[in-house]
Amino acid sequence: MKERLLKIYTQLFEHFGPQDWWPANSPFEVVVGAILTQNTRWENVELAIAELRRRNDLTPKGLEALSHSQLEEAIRPAGFFRQKARRLHGLLDSLETRYGGELTQLLAPPLSRARQDLLALEGVGPETADAILLYAGGFPTFVVDAYTRRLFSRVGLLDADAGYDETQALFMQHLPSETTFFNEYHALIVEQCKRYCLKRKPQCAECPLVNFCSGEDVNQGG
Repeated sequence: MKERLLKIYTQLFEHFGPQDWWPANSPFEVVVGAILTQNTRWENVELAIAELRRRNDLTPKGLEALSHSQLEEAIRPAGFFRQKARRLHGLLDSLETRYGGELTQLLAPPLSRARQDLLALEGVGPETADAILLYAGGFPTFVVDAYTRRLFSRVGLLDADAGYDETQALFMQHLPSETTFFNEYHALIVEQCKRYCLKRKPQCAECPLVNFCSGEDVNQGG
């Protein structure tokens, strides 16, 4: 299993090169992006992030200074803006009341404690929590998303209905527990699924992993 996972990584890395993900200027910006990217395309999140940058609001104090309606308007391009504004304000309230306004305190080791505290926040599920832990906190945890499940079920390493914990364990039990490696692997999976391993009409002829693919689901367009 380890050898196969590493071969997939190597093939993706050779094809796409380093991804340098997550595109953000600060750990706090990563946290904001992780919440904004829920149920939307990253391109839309970039528009919202750009607006917050333009306003010089992309800091805890900057967001705190915004009214709820002002924050909603700023992040409108990311979709579900009312819900996400409420979640961002909830995060800020928690930072202030429990961690002295310091993100480093929320993301302080150990990993298990930081993850539990993130999952206690409104609207933060396992994927969002792990993205924050990996990309903002520098913890060696693997982020699982729909792309991960799609790709690794198609290459025959997961059942199509595998849950979050089972999917995450595939990587964390068989690969080196290294933050930079997990970061790069997840980013490569995202790029692979955006370009080739599409949900419908996957581009198999040009796919760098065509020799790994189990074929059945892909041929059916599933």
